[in-house]
Amino acid sequence: MVGVVGAAEKKSVVLMKTSLGNIKIELMQRESPITVKNFLSYVKAGYYSGTILHRVIPVLWYRAAAYLRYEGEEDRQPIKNEASNGLKNDRGTIAMARTSAPDSATSQFFINLVNNDNLNRPMPDGHGYAVFGRVIEGMDVVDKIASVSTGMTMGFPNVPKTPVVIKSITVVE
Repeated sequence: MVGVVGAAEKKSVVLMKTSLGNIKIELMQRESPITVKNFLSYVKAGYYSGTILHRVIPVLWYRAAAYLRYEGEEDRQPIKNEASNGLKNDRGTIAMARTSAPDSATSQFFINLVNNDNLNRPMPDGHGYAVFGRVIEGMDVVDKIASVSTGMTMGFPNVPKTPVVIKSITVVE
């Protein structure tokens, strides 16, 4: 039997429950298969449960912490940067955080609060930040998180003065 033309592609959706509300995110598996597989491996292991958001930069992004985790669980091996997938760091998209090394992303991610063209490929290093999903519900929660008061904590800037916690991230579809 020939495949059905126009058949709906199965989408992966996760629900991020935070201390400030819920955010539903559609993952772009076709465009970012390595990144989505990596993210889902952390999700299914419960890695993000109890994670503190360690940076909130209004206008830019907020990032989920790995090094401020209470459990001290270690990251897995870094993955290949999929920033050339055609997805842009636009408002409401989710992307992988990395070091200055292009293929260094592990567990940390961020949600773009504005269109961040400067994070798209090519950047001055010839690479960008790999977008792998988009918020489909809960941008009001994203904006609420972006508006929290921040300061210096343990030598790190832009840390929420009142912790914002990811209670859990689970696959819902």
